This record gives sequence, C-alpha cells and structure tokens, in this order.
Amino acid sequence: MTDINPEMVLGPDELLRLYARGQFPMAESRNATTVSIIDPDRRGILPLNSLHIPKRLARTIRQDRFTVHINRNFAAVIAHCAEVSAGRDDTWINPGIEMLCHHLFLRGHAHSIECYQDQKLVGGLYGISLGGAFFGESMFSRQTDASKVALFHLCARLKKQGFCLLDIQFITSHLAQFGAIEISRKQYLQQLDAAIAKPALLAQDPAPFSGREVLQQLST
Repeated sequence: MTDINPEMVLGPDELLRLYARGQFPMAESRNATTVSIIDPDRRGILPLNSLHIPKRLARTIRQDRFTVHINRNFAAVIAHCAEVSAGRDDTWINPGIEMLCHHLFLRGHAHSIECYQDQKLVGGLYGISLGGAFFGESMFSRQTDASKVALFHLCARLKKQGFCLLDIQFITSHLAQFGAIEISRKQYLQQLDAAIAKPALLAQDPAPFSGREVLQQLST
C-alpha cells in the first residue's frame, strides 16, 4: 500500500492504469490530502450470472417506485456518496478522488446510476468502467431500497451491454445477500484481464429500463 498525493501524481490516465492492474485509490478521510493505493489479497465481485434478488426487493423493483437514470447528474451522486451521514462519520472519497472521477466521467469512464422520486434524487451509485469491467465505487440512499434498486438496474445494464466483471472491492454482508463472492488476487486478475479485453460500453443516459425489464434481463 503506497500513499500518494492524487493532485500531484494521479491523472485520469494513471488512475485507469491503476484499475487495469487491479488496484484502486482510497483516502483515509474526506479531508485527507493523500490517498492510499489499495491492492488487496482477496477481492469481492458480484457475478452477473448468479445474482440473488430477495423477493421483497424484486417486488420493489417491479413496482417502479423510483425512476432510474444513468449519468444524468454524476456530480450530485458522487457528492452524496462523499457526504458524512448518520452511521458514517467519515468517507474515503476526498476532493482529489472526486476531481479525478469527474475527469473520467467526462471521458466516458465513470458512470452514475440515479434513483429519482418526484423528480428528486434519492439514491444511487457510481463506478468506473474499463472495457467489460465495471468497478463499483460507492452508493448512497435517502429512501429505503433506493441504492439497492440502483444496483440491480446497473447489473441489468451491464449484462445487456456486454460487461462480464462487476468489482465491488470488498465483500460485505450487505452485498453477500445478493450473491457477492470473494476470490483471490490471482483469480481476480485473470478475470480482470479477460474483461478489459472485451469491448463494452455503458451508453450515456439511455432510455430507462422498467423494473420488469430489469428483472427479465437478470433472469436470462
């Protein structure tokens, strides 16, 4: 693990090279001026072909309680993800990481999945794409299940558009309930190399999926 100053060393190209090597940056706190380059021995992934959607959540998705868009307001999503909130005293997203992700968004390598209710942003997530690999970075929720709905809308889009790796960095009990697994660094790098070599693209704000379309896509 190496500490660096992202504003002096890391640019968008360097950041993409980190992801291509199986590494990623994290700051110690929101106010930190440096980041650590993380290269874990074990890696969490969410296999797109063996997802588990709890019945109650499937019902929420099917009912379309949220309108879900892609890349409508990336800046707001990452800002919400970087906020200190109840149950979270700090965040690993410092201004340097936030700035770099904005650059990647402008270049088509960073994406946000956004849940709206009454035209208000109430949940979502963001991540980085490289070939057929998507690196999930962070999520937030201001309404029950909003971030979970965003996650499965993301998974449906990834499957439809040819992605084969959804990296979640570290496995948690929250993500394990959806089928997340942990693999070794060697296994991860093998999957990563194959995914990066695969052409895939998340379109800029395509027509939104309905909940039924999401569930249908994920069942194939």
